[in-house]
Amino acid sequence: MPIAPRPAVLLKSATATLCLVMAARTAAHDTWFAVAPARSGGEAVLALGTGNRFPVQESGVATAYLDRSGCRLHDGNRVALDPLREGPTALTLRSASQGRAAAGGLSCWAQLVPLEIEIEPAKVSIYFDEIDAPAAVREAWARLQARGIAWKERYTKHARVEIGARTRAASPAPMGMDLLLDAGEGGLRSGDPLVVQVLRDGSPLAGLALELRGEQGTSWHRSDAEGRVRLVAPPPGRWVLRGTDLRLSPTDAERWESRFVTLAFEVPPGAGAKTASVRD
Repeated sequence: MPIAPRPAVLLKSATATLCLVMAARTAAHDTWFAVAPARSGGEAVLALGTGNRFPVQESGVATAYLDRSGCRLHDGNRVALDPLREGPTALTLRSASQGRAAAGGLSCWAQLVPLEIEIEPAKVSIYFDEIDAPAAVREAWARLQARGIAWKERYTKHARVEIGARTRAASPAPMGMDLLLDAGEGGLRSGDPLVVQVLRDGSPLAGLALELRGEQGTSWHRSDAEGRVRLVAPPPGRWVLRGTDLRLSPTDAERWESRFVTLAFEVPPGAGAKTASVRD
């Protein structure tokens, strides 16, 4: 059953106010999951944090900003994803998967509450380059800037992580943006075909720029008419796909709305895997 979104939380404490300031400072940065060492009893432990460049998480996420979250096992069963503690670089969460993640794969996700931000005009071009914004967005901003309109944006962060040996395509999560991983029946192996589909409000999103980023390099891709990006699975290690859908608000032609989305996954080492490389 889909999880209904909660309204934005009214935050009054000094700690929450500080988190809001930190969130504004990292608006153009990504928020992603990192997998922590597994606990006894089969719990999956995750760290949800924000950073300038994967894989270093630099600021945590307050529990109050967690709009919705959850996990789904390979067999389709849902399990909860519960916050454990807030930290300076990440929010720690756990999912009681009872050891089934390793056997059949586990998908977890989180969507944060929307936040408002204003960006200095001189920094907008840097933002555009960070997300590989399309020409239409850049032209729309040029027209607004010529009229003296300031940059005002409402942004929402979405994050997903794949854990364990997934052997079938991921199922959509109840989020506004999503990235679905399909590694085929053989699972993730370096050098093998890999397909990721971009969804916005449950429908395929064409033309979104996605960056594959890892410690061994980066490469840019763009989703096709069906929202799909076809890749070659990168070398063994931790990776993230990141993208930002930026557009003018449908209700205010002088304001922007963005949805950030990340998909974290790990390519395991394995005999017989093909050689793969990533462009810088």
